[in-house]
Amino acid sequence: MALVYSTDHGRTCPACRRTLADCVCKQAVLPAGDGIVRVGRETGGRGGKVVTLVRGVPLAGEALAALGKKLRTGCGTGGTTKDGVIELQGEHRDRAIVLLQAEGYTVKRVGG
Repeated sequence: MALVYSTDHGRTCPACRRTLADCVCKQAVLPAGDGIVRVGRETGGRGGKVVTLVRGVPLAGEALAALGKKLRTGCGTGGTTKDGVIELQGEHRDRAIVLLQAEGYTVKRVGG
């Protein structure tokens, strides 16, 4: 059985037994890719609503979340960052591409 809480330190990682703040086993690893950020749109599974997806950003963890926040603010929309993908509510491919290029990324528009 793995230790998940200690009265001395609070929550601990079950794998390395360190506090969650000091956990080394789940440190952010940059996703492998070809260096091209792909911006597309999707409607499947969302009740017909359009979502702009940004994939392939060579960032992880807090840096990816910060970029997602910057894109949501720049597009004036809501969204989320999960599983290495930034989701923006609505059709914002063109604006997202401009914002990502301003950040210095190589960007490709995918899909129709």
